[in-house]
Amino acid sequence: MTLQRITRPLLYLFLIGLSLFFLMPVYVMLITSVKPIDEVTLDQMWALPTSIDWSSYSQAFSRLAPNLLNTLYLVIPATILSALLGSLNGYVLSKWKFKGADWIFTAILFGMFIPYQSILIPLIQFLREVNLYNTIPGLILVHVVYGIPITTLMFRNFYANIPKEMLESAQVDGAGFFRIYRHIMFPLSITGFVVVGIWQFTNIWNEFLFAVSITTTSQQPVMVALQNLSGSQIVQWNVQMAGALLAALPTLLVYIILGKYFVRGLLAGSVKG
Repeated sequence: MTLQRITRPLLYLFLIGLSLFFLMPVYVMLITSVKPIDEVTLDQMWALPTSIDWSSYSQAFSRLAPNLLNTLYLVIPATILSALLGSLNGYVLSKWKFKGADWIFTAILFGMFIPYQSILIPLIQFLREVNLYNTIPGLILVHVVYGIPITTLMFRNFYANIPKEMLESAQVDGAGFFRIYRHIMFPLSITGFVVVGIWQFTNIWNEFLFAVSITTTSQQPVMVALQNLSGSQIVQWNVQMAGALLAALPTLLVYIILGKYFVRGLLAGSVKG
C-alpha cells in the first residue's frame, strides 16, 4: 500500500511531463500567432508576447475563408457517403453471406494498402476524362472510393456483434433487405457511424496529396491554401501559425464534442477484428 502511494504520484508526474512535452509545439504556435511581427524571431520563440496582437488571425481568416468553405463542401458529403456505403457493405458482408463474400471482403481491404502516389497519374487522367478534374465533386469521389475499404472494415466488425436471430425474426415478419437495414441495423449502428464519421472527417480534412494534385486556385481545400499562405519571399510566421490553428480548429471541435461517443464506439467493437 505504501509503495502504491509513492508510485502513483510519480506516475502522474511522468504523464504530466509527457503531456507538456507533447504540447510544446502547440504552445509555440499559440504565442507566435498573437505576437507582433517584429517579435517573431528565433531568439524570442519561447518568450511570451509583450502585447497581444490579433491581427494575424484576421489576416489568416480573410485569406483562408474561401478554402475553408471548399473543405466543408468536400468533407461533409464525402464523410456521409463513405460512411453509408461502408455501412451497407459491412451489412451485406456480415449478415447476408454468399459464395465468395470473404474474397470480395479481402479485395475491398486490399484497397487500403494501395499507395496514393501509385495511382495519381491514372486518377488525374480519369478525372479529366469525366470532367471532374479541378472540382470539389471530383475530390469527393476520390475520398469516397478510398474511404470505402476502412469504413467497410469498421462496419463489418461492428455488425458481426449483432445477433443474427434479430434479422431472422425480422425476416419471419416479412422484412426484406432494406427494411431490416433501415429499422434494425441502422439504429443499432449510431455509435459505429460516429466512429467512422470522426475517422473520415479527420482524414479528409487533413489530406494534402489529392487536394494539391487534383485541384487548383479557387477549388483548393484549406490545407493546400495553408501551405500557400507562407508566401514566396517573406514568411509572416504569426499569420502562418494563426492560419494553422484556424485550419485545425474544426477537427479539434469534433473530437471535443464527440470524443466520448468515439471512445464508446471503439469499445463497442467498431474497429475490433
